[in-house]
Amino acid sequence: MTPPLTAVVTLEVPFHDVDSMGIVWHGHYLKYFEIARTALLRRVGMDLAEMNASGCVWPVVTCDVKYLRPLRYGQVFRVEATLQDYDCRLKIAYAISDPASGERLTRATTVQFPVDATTGETRYETPAGLVEAIERARA
Repeated sequence: MTPPLTAVVTLEVPFHDVDSMGIVWHGHYLKYFEIARTALLRRVGMDLAEMNASGCVWPVVTCDVKYLRPLRYGQVFRVEATLQDYDCRLKIAYAISDPASGERLTRATTVQFPVDATTGETRYETPAGLVEAIERARA
């Protein structure tokens, strides 16, 4: 069995992401997922320029987040992004954890659909260039 494609980034909670109690506002987690997703797609060789060259844009159409423990100001944390599916969509799972203890703090998934950049219509196949890049990275 081929191991899943995964990328991990380590971040620190900045002051501007927290509320008056020093806890990260829930909406900022999406930014952390985006950073990890970008690292994953770069690992595959499909950064923004390559994704745009495919003729598609890739909007997030669903995001499911389970907050287990809050992130706090100054806390160092890991975000792991794992490609779960790339057939007609990109489904990516995320895990935020404490690097010292390994404790899972948050888990999430996002789904993105390919949309034709010219017509704005949903495409029901993953562009060949992305499939090839993912299969190369998995080999």
